[in-house]
Amino acid sequence: MTRPSVTPDWAFEREHWRRGLFRVAGVDEAGRGAWAGPVTVAAVILPGAAADYPFRDSKQLPAAQRETYAAQVREVAVAWAVEHAWPDEIDRLNILGSTHAAALRALARLNPAPQALVTDYLRLRVDLPLTAPPRADALSYSVAAASLLAKTERDRLMTDLDTQHPGYGFAAHKGYGAPAHRAALQELGVSSVHRRTFAPIRALLSVPERLL
Repeated sequence: MTRPSVTPDWAFEREHWRRGLFRVAGVDEAGRGAWAGPVTVAAVILPGAAADYPFRDSKQLPAAQRETYAAQVREVAVAWAVEHAWPDEIDRLNILGSTHAAALRALARLNPAPQALVTDYLRLRVDLPLTAPPRADALSYSVAAASLLAKTERDRLMTDLDTQHPGYGFAAHKGYGAPAHRAALQELGVSSVHRRTFAPIRALLSVPERLL
């Protein structure tokens, strides 16, 4: 069943604003469950309570609207950054560790630096006050803004990878385990941008001729 659309607000950010911490960064990722390509993490600081934005969880929006809103995020944000963890890092650190590493890289690039964080259930090890509720991408403007940047940036990368690795259909399924992706793996084998520690890919690699 599809979840009903939720309108974000500033409730989580206000918890930090009340303590005088006004530069609150929202953090979100895209691509954690994919079999190929990077996991992408964005961090965004929006102007505190400057406005109610149209930003929503990227999963609730069609592609064209995501692009429009992502451009608006980049325009209005106090600071924003996007970082990627590629399959070699994912395979070395595991998906959670690599997501954390990319998030810390994105946060380190924010200028001005954040004073507090709101994440989508991502409990980062940072010396900053952290709020990490589930579904924060649907509930927090800051995290929704980060979700828009992470999703649109990763989608562009997967479209580029589709050109570099034709036949897998990356532009369509973005590296997730769609039936077309499964069929392409059976026909073409594993590419250099697949995550070798993920179970479906690891199973294919157990047959030597499937490695390209």
